[in-house]
Formats: sequence, C-alpha cells, structure tokens
Amino acid sequence: MRLSSVFTIAGLFAGAAVLAVVAAGFAVSAIEDGSRHAVRDRLDAEGMVWAEVDTNGLQLFLAGTAPSEASRFKALSVAGTVVDAARVIDQMLVEDAADIAPPRFAIEILRNDHGISLIGLIPSATDRDQLLDDIAEATDGEKVADLLDAADYPHPETWPDALDYAVRSLGKLSRAKISVSADRVEITAMVDSAEAQRRIEGELARTAPDDVRLAVAISAPRPVLTPFTLRFVIDDTGARFDACSADTDEARDRILRAAGQAGLQERTDCVVGMGVPSPHWARAAELSIAALAQLGGGSVTLSDADIALRAAEGTEQGLFDDIAGQLEADLPEVFALTATLPEPPDTEQPVTPEFIATLSPEGQVLIRGRVGSETVRETVRSFAKARFSSDAVHLTARVADGLPRDWSLRVLTGLEALSHLSNGAVTVTPEGLSVAGNTGRKSASTEIAQFLSEKLGGSETYEIDVTYKEALDPVAAMPTPDECEARIAEVQASRKINFEPGSATIDGQGAAIMDDIAEILKQCGEIRMEIGGHTDSQGREEMNQQLSLERARAVLNELRLRRVLTSAIDAVGYGESQPIADNGTEEGRETNRRIEFRLIRPEPLPDEQTALESLEKPVEEVGGTEQETQDQGTE
Repeated sequence: MRLSSVFTIAGLFAGAAVLAVVAAGFAVSAIEDGSRHAVRDRLDAEGMVWAEVDTNGLQLFLAGTAPSEASRFKALSVAGTVVDAARVIDQMLVEDAADIAPPRFAIEILRNDHGISLIGLIPSATDRDQLLDDIAEATDGEKVADLLDAADYPHPETWPDALDYAVRSLGKLSRAKISVSADRVEITAMVDSAEAQRRIEGELARTAPDDVRLAVAISAPRPVLTPFTLRFVIDDTGARFDACSADTDEARDRILRAAGQAGLQERTDCVVGMGVPSPHWARAAELSIAALAQLGGGSVTLSDADIALRAAEGTEQGLFDDIAGQLEADLPEVFALTATLPEPPDTEQPVTPEFIATLSPEGQVLIRGRVGSETVRETVRSFAKARFSSDAVHLTARVADGLPRDWSLRVLTGLEALSHLSNGAVTVTPEGLSVAGNTGRKSASTEIAQFLSEKLGGSETYEIDVTYKEALDPVAAMPTPDECEARIAEVQASRKINFEPGSATIDGQGAAIMDDIAEILKQCGEIRMEIGGHTDSQGREEMNQQLSLERARAVLNELRLRRVLTSAIDAVGYGESQPIADNGTEEGRETNRRIEFRLIRPEPLPDEQTALESLEKPVEEVGGTEQETQDQGTE
C-alpha cells in the first residue's frame, strides 16, 4: 500500500513535468514567432526588405547584405525598438565599397601682398614638393603657405594640365584667386590698369589647355583722374569727345546720352574714375554740353570745377550772351564758368608766329618754328631727346623776339602731348595749341586733354584731333592664334626645316626659316601650340619615333634661343605614324620627313561648380553618387 502511494505521487510529478515542458515549448515558440514577425514587419515598413530575420529561443538573428554601413546600423536600431536590443545578434554583411566615387579634387590658390596660400584637396600622387617649386619659380620665390590635404584616389587625366596652367597663370598676376578643378580653372584677379587687363585676358585665353574650361574675371581699379576732365567739341566734322570722365556708371550714361542729343554719332568710351570735384559732375556736364549744342559749335572743357565754354567764330553776340548767362545761372554750386566768344580775325595783322613738332610713323621727330631764346632751344632739344630717341630728333627752330610770356610752357607742353601719339603733330600759336595724330591707345585722347588742362588751365584754348587706330594697338593688333598658325604654314609652304641625315641637327639653311617663324611667334604672344616631328618609314619604328621627338625638341630649343615664349609650346614626336605621302618613293619619303606647327584649340566644356563651391561640401558629398560621377565623366 505504501509502495503504491509512492508510485502514484511520482507519476503525478512526472506528468506535471511533461505538461510544464510542453507548455514552455509552446510559450517559447510563440515568443519566437511573435518577435520574428514583429521585427520583419517593422523592417519592411522601413524599406529594408534586404534584411533576413530568424530566431532561436529568445535570440533574434539579423542576416542579409546591407547596401551601406549606415543601412546595417539602422536595421539594428529598428530591431532594437521591437525587442530587447541585447537579444539581437548581428550577422549582416555590407556591400563592397570599392565602387564609392572618389572625392572631387580642387585647390584654391590665393595670392596677395602677404604671399600665396594653397587650400584644398589634391591626389596623393601629386608631387607636392614639385608643385611648391613650380610656384616659387613662377612667382620669383614668393612665400607659400601649404594648407592642402591629400586623398589616395586616382586623379582625372586632365588634373595635371589644369594644375600646371594655374601655376603658370599665377606668375602673371600679383593679386589673384585661382580655383582649380580637373577640367575647370577659374581666375579672379585685379591688375593696375585697363591696358594690363586687356593684355592679361588675351594671354590667359591663348595659353589655356585644350581640355580645361577657363573662366576669367580680371578687374582694374578705377583710376584717380587729376584733373577730372571732360572736353566736348562740335566743329565742321561733327560732335566728339576729346576727353570724357565720370564718377559713376550712372553719370557716364547721363553724359553720353546728353552728348548723343547734341549730335554725337560715334561710340565713345567715358572713363569712370575717382577724384570728382562735386557729386553734381554729371549735371554740370549735361548743362554744358546742351549749351554748346545751342550755340551750334565750339568747345566746352570741364577741368575739375572750372568750365571753359568757347563759341565758334561768327557766333551771334546776343545768342552767346543768352546761352552763357543761362548756363552760369543753372550750374550747380562749386562750378565756375568762363565763356569766350572769339574775335573775328584781323587780316591786316602780320604773320602769326608758330612752333610745330612732327612725329613720323618711323619715329622721326622734326621740330621747327620759333622759340624765345637759345636756352629755351637747348631745353627743347634735351626734352625731345628724353621723350623720343635721341638719334630721331631733328631741330631747326630759330630764336625770335616778341613771343608771348607763356610760349616756352606751351612748347614743352606740346612736346609732352606729342609723346602720347604713335604719329602726328603739335602746333603752338599765340591763340592756342593743337594736337593731331594717330594712336594705338584708346585712352590717349583723354590723357592728353587731362594733361593740357593741368598744365595750361581749363580756360586755355587748345584743340585735340586724335584718332585711335587698331593697327597701332599692340594688343588689338596682335594676330589671332589661327592667323599665327596660317602664317607659319605659309612660311613652310615654300621652305622646309631640314636636318642632317639620321640626326636632330638642323642643317645650315634652317636658320633663316627659324628666324622667320620666331618673328611670327613673337608677334603672336604666348599661344598653345604643338611642334610635331614626323619621319618616313625607313628604319625601326621605335627609332623613328625617338628621332622625330628629338627633332621637334631641337626646333623648340631654336625658338628659345631666339627669345620666343615657349612655355605653352609642346614638342611631340609622331615617328612614321602619320604619313602624308607614299613612303614607297623617295619623293614621298622626303615629304613625310617634316616639322608641323599645330595650334592646340580648346574645346568647350559644360559649366559646373567652382572649386570653392566644392570645397564647402564634405568629402562624401563632393564625390557624389556613382551615377553623378559617371555623368560628369561623360560631360
């Protein structure tokens, strides 16, 4: 009886244990399924369908391949919001990151009076020491602050060309910011004058690599005009400005509009500068020009706050008085008017003394007429030799009595004015001074008017008839790169650069043709050009290629010896790869042995962000997506 009770109790405990195990199994299974489904649903809601979810008891496993490390971390975070994060086991992989786009390489080069700064990101393969040496050579050893970072990624093919061009350009500019990327160089700089601006812009455009897009913004400071001068003339030839100055762009437009209403037909430059005597300059100029137009002829000169109105001979006295009086009443404060009505000429007066200096296109200066004393004549001779070539001055002026007291001042002032011209003449008489001729500088007429006003006074009578001729302008008259290429081809059409057999030594007859080509290139300035060497097919191909390269380099060296700017000229050897005639005949082989000068023409590229804009973004953002990088490469 006692044994039966024991077995009964044992059976009850065993049955309870079995029921507990079964119940626990169902509970664990329910927890596993619930956790798996809950996490799965939450991941799907977040768009992470790539993640795989599995459970083993209370542990929850995340598997699958995440597109990025950030996505993997996000999946762990999402799962941790559904179940206890300690239960989540990470078995996820991350996609291979080998296809991540490299960062965008870019440099900002800043140059001012304190030195040069380099800021940006460059490829690790860039020789930094060589870059600093090249900058030092281009800028005469100026101090450089190197703030560059480097990234170990392959650089675009155009990066070396863009960087080399930026360094060469830096040597031309004392104050500049140059933004460099693989296929774009953006140059912002300031120069001392408008002429320097035109020259630098031309040089930069000529030397730009063919695979780099160039953006240039060169500015020149507003000049200080002393005196602040405006001179408007109406005569038999029409209306014109001898000098035009304005203090603002708006004032310039107002003055030119007033001149147009007074009869000005030709397009005229009006210098915007500093030094204006009154903020009402434009108003004074408008009133003065309108008054001259009412008179029908003569001249009006504004020199600082002095205004000289000179009517044409024969103007009616009443009309002159009315207009001059009205102008004087309307002028803004500060401005003072001197109005002159010339007396009719007296035909009974003796011959008027005069002094004439003539400058020929060849640079010869002939000085004749009258001077006040022997001392003045020697002063004129010395002054002319200082302004012009001493061998080009021929003086035949004679000493005469009875000349005006300011005659010597007018004579020396006239010679100084003549030095602003390429050719022309200056005439001094008791009644005034006249300057006429041609120039290759657009600002010459204005400079002469300012100089005469300063030396003689705004009320003094003088005439200026100076014509700007583009052919005399050293910048505008410079041939285009295409014209340079055509001129060299014309020289080579009748003569040929020959070499001694099997060598890179130019033969004795080659010096003359090299002289002619060098002279053309000096006139063209710095342009991007290639000297290509070519051979016939005789001999081994490798030897022909090397020989053609050595011959091209020999031609380049000959140009250097003739002081031609060659920094933008490349020497390339093509060997026998580009025949233009049949190598089967002696005549064809002779034709194929040649030197060709070929212009390297830039190809337009699409606009894209500047280096500065790209530097303002993180490296990951600069690199962009793979698709964006492919699109940029296609462009």
